Amino acid sequence: MERRRLTGQLGERVALAYLLDRGFREVRRNYRCTLGELDLVMLDGDTLVFVEVRTRRGAGGVRPEESVDAQKQKQLAKLAHHYLQSEGGWSGPWRVDVVAVTLGREASVEQVVHIEHAVEDADGW
Repeated sequence: MERRRLTGQLGERVALAYLLDRGFREVRRNYRCTLGELDLVMLDGDTLVFVEVRTRRGAGGVRPEESVDAQKQKQLAKLAHHYLQSEGGWSGPWRVDVVAVTLGREASVEQVVHIEHAVEDADGW
């Protein structure tokens, strides 16, 4: 369990750096509520972006982005709505993205995949 947690934390740091390098601004990390957790909340211009980070070690098996199934997408939409309702009236545009990080040996970063609008029907959850 410890290795899995450390892998996830490393993936979040990689994803944050990746997004910051592309002009995103950090709003919040690890927003937790009774529904679960949002890994990152960022601003992309005037759009609030809820970011799910998925991290895997090694190139074999399921790619990290493939683990965001329909059930997880629905949960992410609910989490985003909860954040919007409880954290002070955001009225601008928003979306849910996924950043998938694949790590290699010695925790080297092999690949970062950023999927914008990863939850297609976030408004109609």
